[in-house]
Amino acid sequence: MKYLIQIWQIAKRELKILRKNRIYGFCMVVFPLVAMVFFTSLMDEGLPEDMPVGIVDLDNTTTSRSLIRRLDAFQSSRVVARYPSVAEARRAIQENQIYAFLYIPKGTTEALLSSRRPKISYYYNMASVMSGSLLMKDLKTISNLGSAAVGQATMRAKGYTPAQIQAFLQPIRIDLHQIANPWTNYNVYLSTVMVPGVMMLFMFLISAYSLGMELKFDRGKEWLAKADNKIIVAILGKYLPQAIVFLLLIFFYEYYIYGVLHFPYEGGVWTIVLLSLLEVFGSIGFGIFAFGLMPSLRMSMSVCSLWAVLSFSLAGSAFPVMGMDAPIQAITWLFPLRHYYMLYQITVFNGFPLIDAWFHLVALIAFTLLPWFVMSKIKNAMLTYVYIP
Repeated sequence: MKYLIQIWQIAKRELKILRKNRIYGFCMVVFPLVAMVFFTSLMDEGLPEDMPVGIVDLDNTTTSRSLIRRLDAFQSSRVVARYPSVAEARRAIQENQIYAFLYIPKGTTEALLSSRRPKISYYYNMASVMSGSLLMKDLKTISNLGSAAVGQATMRAKGYTPAQIQAFLQPIRIDLHQIANPWTNYNVYLSTVMVPGVMMLFMFLISAYSLGMELKFDRGKEWLAKADNKIIVAILGKYLPQAIVFLLLIFFYEYYIYGVLHFPYEGGVWTIVLLSLLEVFGSIGFGIFAFGLMPSLRMSMSVCSLWAVLSFSLAGSAFPVMGMDAPIQAITWLFPLRHYYMLYQITVFNGFPLIDAWFHLVALIAFTLLPWFVMSKIKNAMLTYVYIP
C-alpha cells in the first residue's frame, strides 16, 4: 500500500511537469495526431491515381494512337505530354515533370502487321518505388496489348472463334484473390506501420527526455526521495501518466483506422488491444534503457532518434527483410517496430493465432523489461552525476 501511495504521489508530480512544459503536449498529443491525419489522408484513395506519363510517338498511326488512349484510360496513368525525341522525354523525367514515358519508334505498326516483332520501349523512374512499380505495370500491359490487338484481328479474319482466339492470346488466365485487402489499398499496407512508427519515435524521445530533464534541472534527488530511493517505484510513478496518455492516443488511432476508415482486421479486438499495450510499454522501455546506457540528455535522445528512423527501413514494410543481406536481417531483430509490424501482419491483418508470432511477442515483452538492467545506473546518475550541456 505504501508503494502505491508513493507511485500516486510521483505520478501527480509528473502531471504538473507535463502541464508546465509544452514540449510534452506537442510531442505526446499534437504531433502524433498530425502524423495520424497526414498519413491516412495522404493515401485516402488507396492507390496513386493519374500519375503523369509522357509519350514519344514517332510512328503516329491509328494503332499507336489507340495504344496511347488505352494507356491514358488506366487508373494510375495520365498522358500529360508528347515529346519529339527520347532525349527530351528523359530530361522531363530527370526534371520530375513525368514519372515515365512510352517510346514508339517509326515503323512499329508496319512491322506489327507483317509479323516482324517490332520493339517499343518504356522508361520509368524508380526513385519512387510505388509510382515506378505501378507505371511499369501499366506500360508493360500496354506493350502486350499492342501485339495482342494485331493478333486478334488477324485470327478473326482467318475465321477463328472468340474462344480459340482467347485461348491463343491468353493460354493461362490468372484468377487473383488478394488476402485481406482485395482493393489493393496501399493506405492499409503503409499507414498501419508508418503511423505506429512515428508514435514510437515520440515515445522513445519523451521517455529519454523525461529522465534527462530530471538530471538537467537537478531534480533527481528530490524525485528519488519521494520513492524512498527505490528506483523501480520512482520509474513506475514517473511513467504512469505518460503511459496512460500514449495508450489513449493509440486506442484512438486504432478506433480511427478500424472503426472510421474501416481498415480490414481478422485478428479480433483483443489482439489489437494487446498489440497496442505492447507497443506503448515496449517503446517506453526502450527509451528508459537508452538513457540508462548513456545517462545524458543529448546522447540518449540521439540514440532514440537514430533507432526510430532506422526502424522505418528495417521493419520490412517498404522492402522485405528476407531480401536484405544476412547481417542486416540479424540487425532487424533489435528494433521494436519490426516486431510490432510482424505481430500486426500475422495476428491482426491475417488473423493467425498469437502462437504463430510468439517470438515477436516475446521480443516486445523483452523491450518492456529492458529498463530492469539499467535501474541501478539510472539511480546512480540521479544521485551523483552532474549535468553537462
